[in-house]
Amino acid sequence: MIFDSHAHYDDRAFDNDREEILERLPKAGIDGVVNAGASRESVKRSMELAKRFPHVYAAVGIHPEHAAQMEEADEDWMAGLLSHPKAVAVGEIGLDYYWNEPEREIQKECFIRQLHLARRTDKPVVVHSRDAAKDTLDIMRAEYGAGNPAYIHCFSYSKETARAFLEMGCMIGIGGVVTFKNARKVKEAVSYLPMDRLLLETDCPYLAPVPHRGERNDSRYLTLVAERIAEIKGISPKEVEEITGRNARSFFRIKESPLYEY
Repeated sequence: MIFDSHAHYDDRAFDNDREEILERLPKAGIDGVVNAGASRESVKRSMELAKRFPHVYAAVGIHPEHAAQMEEADEDWMAGLLSHPKAVAVGEIGLDYYWNEPEREIQKECFIRQLHLARRTDKPVVVHSRDAAKDTLDIMRAEYGAGNPAYIHCFSYSKETARAFLEMGCMIGIGGVVTFKNARKVKEAVSYLPMDRLLLETDCPYLAPVPHRGERNDSRYLTLVAERIAEIKGISPKEVEEITGRNARSFFRIKESPLYEY
């Protein structure tokens, strides 16, 4: 069975068939999905999905894109949500320097506040880091600490940067990009990374793997990601699926079987 460590099924791209897709994921071999929050509304929708579907869990957090919208009261609001057993992480949080807005200092402040929230609520963090490796590492070292549970989502940096995150004790998320022809850095990083630090993810509806690149992504395409990782690591796709599934359940502190209700 496959575990999708990072998805966005609350996205409008799924408005026409969201329930149908989520209901049939277990039959397609997907026994766990973490739906990552990005804004207040996204967090609310993620929690609703987690409460309705036994195999769906929620990460609660404000994405750097929405950092300027975070208010002081949001921390206590999110802390309350994180007391629910289906809320398994603070995320996705972090830094995104690809765009010029919000200002970097605003992003940093939002990131730090949510790292502190994770420490306060004893939850792991799901980190978005785009064109911001140094600041991400510096802030995590200073404000979160090495060895505390963290997952670098949609890893896109070099092998050397992967080593720095590993030294922090981080898990590394790999998705459809590893199947792209021009994804040399990601493939090199996958070759270097130990299997016990890897998580499978879609970031759906984005980043569908080849041969579906450019289409709407969903968790069923993770078999293609597992196949590519298996080729790089010289093991079977089944081993990739099993190991990354165990990694995810351990990281998010999820029972082996998702077939229980709250």
